[in-house]
Amino acid sequence: LAGLLVISMEQAVAAPYCGLMLADAGARVIKVERKEGDFARGYDRGASGNSVFFSWLNRGKESVTLDLNIDDDEALLRSMLKEADVFLHNLAPGSLARRGFSGDALREHNPGLITCEINGYGSTGPGARKKAYDFLVQAESGICAVNGTREQPARVGISICDIATGQTAFSSILRALIQRGRTGIGIDISIAMFDVMADFMNFPLLSHRYLGGAPERMGLTHALIAPYGAYSVKGGGQILIAIQSDREWCVFCEAVLGQPELGLDPRFVNNPERVRNREVMDEIISNVFGRFDIDEMTALLDGAKIANGRLSTVEDLSKHELIRNQVAHFDGVEVSMADLPVVTEGARPTVVPVLDQHGLSIRKEFSH
Repeated sequence: LAGLLVISMEQAVAAPYCGLMLADAGARVIKVERKEGDFARGYDRGASGNSVFFSWLNRGKESVTLDLNIDDDEALLRSMLKEADVFLHNLAPGSLARRGFSGDALREHNPGLITCEINGYGSTGPGARKKAYDFLVQAESGICAVNGTREQPARVGISICDIATGQTAFSSILRALIQRGRTGIGIDISIAMFDVMADFMNFPLLSHRYLGGAPERMGLTHALIAPYGAYSVKGGGQILIAIQSDREWCVFCEAVLGQPELGLDPRFVNNPERVRNREVMDEIISNVFGRFDIDEMTALLDGAKIANGRLSTVEDLSKHELIRNQVAHFDGVEVSMADLPVVTEGARPTVVPVLDQHGLSIRKEFSH
């Protein structure tokens, strides 16, 4: 995306995550902040007084502070948008349009401009004025209803709504750029966090609509597939396994459980029967797994080509042999974090901007 200019009025997680991916892919991303800065700058003080979470989301960007109630600052934003390829923001729906920054108005001076608005529950309709934060959208969209145990729903322990929405916005912007390459005209994109999560919820939603009800919350297991869950091993720790077919079940019974006759046992002969007789099946599996430590059982499962994974802690992830790390530089401090899943070839941006770090140069460049 080298050569593209993105103006991003962003805060918190969703829009900054989209901006991060644009910057990592080579775009020039100018982060427009309020005078007090993106409130994510104050999430923590882990980077010698600066936020490590902010460093994750904002490396490779430039920072300028603007107050749109000041005429010169409003004029500066308009000047930047005349040259921009993408205008990304997650401000309250309608707030920029009321100031004359709608997509249609901006494209009168820049026909190729793509705008992307991120909101909680849509830009119009009954939810448009509701404040939206990740946890609240998890609850509203049913995500919490399918996480946790039978007794208690739970939130997903990461900002899944924000991150997924940022990824959706990124892919939508790429689609719009391809379309602009054919038409020469930009478009307006509106991404609602609720819509993103509703799409993610189609598995339980379709179960509710067509299969007699949504799956129960079952913790570390699967409501509709068995065996598919966590089993304890000798010495502590748990391994998750996933059996996806009756053929795999037979292989598992012979190569791992050492009880090949269970493969054709009427109680376990197919997935519906295994689900129906889950308690008996789980007891058999647990008795075998409890005789092996985690390394021995992992080797046994891998040898039989049975899908498996260890139940890792965050500490385990931090030193995992498969993790790829990326270093950000924030005001003289190095912050090590997990890298983005798609690696951009060549030099990559690593510097996280301090507040208004590029304000003077940006004002000089775009003040006409």
